[in-house]
Amino acid sequence: MQSLFTDIRTKYNTLSPTQKQVADFILNNSEQVILLSITDLAEKCNTSETTVVRFLHKLGFKSYQVFRVRMAQEITEQSVQGVYEEITKEDSAEQIREKVILSTVNSLQDLNQLIDGRVLERVVDLIINSDKVLICGLGASGAVAMDAFHKFLRLGIDVAAFTDNHLMNIGCAHATKNTTVIAITHSGESRDMLEAVELAQETHAHIVALTSYQHSSVTKVADYVLLSSSNETKFRSDAMASRILQLVIIDMLYVSIVVKLGRSAVRSLNKSRLAVAAKKI
Repeated sequence: MQSLFTDIRTKYNTLSPTQKQVADFILNNSEQVILLSITDLAEKCNTSETTVVRFLHKLGFKSYQVFRVRMAQEITEQSVQGVYEEITKEDSAEQIREKVILSTVNSLQDLNQLIDGRVLERVVDLIINSDKVLICGLGASGAVAMDAFHKFLRLGIDVAAFTDNHLMNIGCAHATKNTTVIAITHSGESRDMLEAVELAQETHAHIVALTSYQHSSVTKVADYVLLSSSNETKFRSDAMASRILQLVIIDMLYVSIVVKLGRSAVRSLNKSRLAVAAKKI
């Protein structure tokens, strides 16, 4: 397969003047590009998202997300930094342990600046006052969705979780104006997720996005955004740190709900504990 950068240079003369601006920026700032949303890239190139999309079509890409993943793969080829950028092949197991822990701890500490307490409180109020809460997550985000489902269900909240794109669409299509949809997506660019969110929008449901990229597509359609990435460091295909941060944010919501509901939450938790205890020897 021909290198992506070779392909851009080969087709350079077929590009329009504005598309050449995009090509020039990508060729000169490849490591920066993999951290940018399509909106950010367009701004950096002093052009529009439409121009970026047309540029991608010239290269044979149907989506910006696929293009960005391909670029990240080429940049990090044959390097363990493609999995965890702070680590080198010379690192010992002990050094890897220390670096992974340090990076995760730093990311967790950054949540203090990322999560606005007022937004968190509004999302908590939405969850408490909604007739139903729908939690959507695909792939790795599905694990976070199931964690949230388990926690909210224990509190007696009418909640459903969808980790299948067909069921997700069906659930969102039947949402109402008193439904809160929590869309969990690391990139914020999943077509399936965006499609489901748009279906929920048509029903006037409330949309909460839990994502790593501030200017991603899902943030444009969400009523509230909870960010799970502090610096959008190098693109990680499995979103390791992001997944941990998202679980912590779910815990923030869960604990806040318990505090707000008070004795009612305690009664629900006790009922849930008794239901599970009956299954134990």
